[in-house]
Amino acid sequence: MLTGSRKILLIGGGGHCRSVADALIRSDQYDAIGIVDKHADDSEKMFGKIPVVGVDDDLPILKKDGWNFAFVTVGSVGNTDLRRKLFSGIASLGFRIPNIADPSAVVSENSTFGKGIFIGKNTIVNAGSVIGDAAILNTSSVIEHDCQIGAFVHVSPGAVLCGGVRVGDDAHIGARAVVKQYLTIGDKSIVGMGSVVIRDIGSDVTVVGCPAKPVV
Repeated sequence: MLTGSRKILLIGGGGHCRSVADALIRSDQYDAIGIVDKHADDSEKMFGKIPVVGVDDDLPILKKDGWNFAFVTVGSVGNTDLRRKLFSGIASLGFRIPNIADPSAVVSENSTFGKGIFIGKNTIVNAGSVIGDAAILNTSSVIEHDCQIGAFVHVSPGAVLCGGVRVGDDAHIGARAVVKQYLTIGDKSIVGMGSVVIRDIGSDVTVVGCPAKPVV
């Protein structure tokens, strides 16, 4: 275990928090992990060991108490407003916002990352990719070479982005979806689970099917 004030708060105690917490436990990089959740009872402990240490309004006090790192663990499907609000809030309070990757992930050293990114179990991020702030690259997703993933994007379990794909901010790629190489997915668009994308997708569009077509 690393020494010093490496204490991290997970902001939001739902299902996504469980995945992030598990990755943190497995990586063993922090002295202490705490959860901030406005709905949770402070007697609850995730996995029997991670306590709820406060609610959102307690964040300034927790920062003064030595919780120097924070990470947004609220998930999103199609609406990232809450994630954005929480991310902006912890940044404005001066928390350090790390990237968190499960030890099983395969991440190229020749890729570029923002902050607040989660990379789940068995996920692959290949060379030349650029990943924006607070993106979620979920379990067993594949981000092939030279992809560009915008801020607050959620790539769901098992999704495959072939080489050179561009995904705009706040987009959502559903589980087991496949996106053909060198295509563009616009800002705030949603690719339904299991869809196969063979053409560019504009902004604020939902597509489903094989081949993927807009929902009308």
